[in-house]
Amino acid sequence: MSLKMDRASMAFTFKGGMLPMTVMELTSADPERIRDQLESKLNQSPAFFQHTPVVLSVERLDEPHLSLERICAVCRAHKLLPVAVRGGADPVKQSAWALGLGWFPPQEARPRALESVANERDAQSAAAEHEAASIGTTPTGRIYRGTVRSGQQVSAQEGDLVVIGSVNAGAEVLAAGNIHVYGALRGRALAGIHGDHDAAIFCRELHAELLSVAGSYKRLEDIDPRLLSRTVQVSLSEDQLAIVALT
Repeated sequence: MSLKMDRASMAFTFKGGMLPMTVMELTSADPERIRDQLESKLNQSPAFFQHTPVVLSVERLDEPHLSLERICAVCRAHKLLPVAVRGGADPVKQSAWALGLGWFPPQEARPRALESVANERDAQSAAAEHEAASIGTTPTGRIYRGTVRSGQQVSAQEGDLVVIGSVNAGAEVLAAGNIHVYGALRGRALAGIHGDHDAAIFCRELHAELLSVAGSYKRLEDIDPRLLSRTVQVSLSEDQLAIVALT
């Protein structure tokens, strides 16, 4: 019997993809400590907790028998959806599979010469000093000069946040007031985090994973494709998130 199928009879196809995914790197295996930190995070940026898929990284833990089921339950109680685990010993892998999760091997840690490590540390120190000099405050908020990298969070707890650069996928910017991104917005942007319904988000190039104003939000898949790559304004209109092209 031929194993070939014509296109009309096929129910699915496999395709490779690079989907944006949040990695939750665990430094504690205590579910209660994780719960406490999630509660704090929820108070700071509630729109982030909207059934966000996450990969649980356990690479920094030395816990071959960690309570993975309880940790997943804590995440789901806060509207985070664990979809896979990265790292861990064989019992962790088996637990992940038993819970219906995927498993990824730990990221490779290649040995490097001591001179290389020292040079990298010097570069990191210089970058940290430059970054500190690139962050300023104004009477009405905060200015950040440079790219907001994946996994990084930049916030303005009072007033507006101005990013003179881009926001990478996996990064997050938050502000009590407006958010201005003078570059591509590929990560998450949450304006009006304390409930300011007059807040807005402005960006030069829209590719955002998530947009939120005062708790109302849209994900990338909810955004009109015609607005992607455009310069836009995001604001509330009758309690609904409205995105308007400015060019």
